[in-house]
Amino acid sequence: MAYKILVVDDSIFFRRRVKEILEQDPSLQVIGEAKNGQEAIEMVATLNPDVVTMDVEMPIMDGITAVKKIMARKPVPIIMFSSLTLQGAKATLDALDAGAMDFLPKKFEDIAANRQDAVALLQSRVKSLCRKEHGLRPASTRVAPPKAILFNKPVSRNPAKHSVQKTSSVPFGTPLYHSSSSGIPSGKKYRCLAIGTSTGGPVALQKVLTAIPRDFPYPIFIVQHMPGSFTKAFAERLNQLSQLTVKEAINGEEVKAGVAYLAPGGRQMTVQGDSQRVSFRIYDAPDSADILYKPCVDITFSSIAHVYHGDVLGVILTGMGSDGKLGAGKLKSKGAKIWVQDELSSVVYGMPQAVMNAGLAEKEFSIDAFESHILKEMA
Repeated sequence: MAYKILVVDDSIFFRRRVKEILEQDPSLQVIGEAKNGQEAIEMVATLNPDVVTMDVEMPIMDGITAVKKIMARKPVPIIMFSSLTLQGAKATLDALDAGAMDFLPKKFEDIAANRQDAVALLQSRVKSLCRKEHGLRPASTRVAPPKAILFNKPVSRNPAKHSVQKTSSVPFGTPLYHSSSSGIPSGKKYRCLAIGTSTGGPVALQKVLTAIPRDFPYPIFIVQHMPGSFTKAFAERLNQLSQLTVKEAINGEEVKAGVAYLAPGGRQMTVQGDSQRVSFRIYDAPDSADILYKPCVDITFSSIAHVYHGDVLGVILTGMGSDGKLGAGKLKSKGAKIWVQDELSSVVYGMPQAVMNAGLAEKEFSIDAFESHILKEMA
């Protein structure tokens, strides 16, 4: 039985293009098309789609307003189509705050280097959300759900690598969060906190970072799969919401305690130095079939292992794919501790699951409990 998709855009040409691409996959069926947000609200109620693709700017009712109303009345996974501009980034972040779960560039050439990859990625992103029972709740009653997934342009030319990941499936009425591991501190020495995430990461990161106090004694390194035009706006938003200073990392900048550094989108971030001084190297990596993402969690975590050795708490949060598994392995081999987000609170369990299956994770926690366990462990 095919998954049901509702396509919402004021351009008939774009609606037809999305429909054509999605229906190349026999498991996806476009059951309706809406040309504005008001029509989208009505069609969600009558057609009961599994996923909605939504434009941001439309007449009568814009996409952000439509997302808010849909999530308040009849929650359904929503993917936004957005321009890769600063204005588009801010609008998309607003939509994600309103309850959208993912976004993709409206220009398909920005999704991947060639059409075949773009088609495969769009189909896989839609299918990853096409579970019948998401842990979605109306916006007014959700406790702290992971709501957002942000696009990251893959470097790989191999569409087969864009596989569909297991998506969290939580029936209505089920408690959203739990902790499966003891919160007793280990007493280990630390020098930094490293976090890697992708699908669902923006909301998960917001949940964790806003609870960390201003006087946190270690630097925090964050890798979130996100295009280059979005990370500056995202860092600014996190900085406004957090007690910590949150900023986009700059090439050559010295690392300071109590600052959270976000890897710039579309580039790679590594750390270099010694126990006296650590700084960033931000660079453009050539396309490679072995490196799917820019920024890449594996690359950043590997450099952290080289500089900080085992004095690291490595965290893998919700995300599609397996980025972070190799980097977590290198950290683990140096004596670092690795924690992951649990399946129940993950939007997509791909990245945490890969680390768990490799036997690298010592503990897993719900996103709702993560910040308290981090503070206890690293106190």
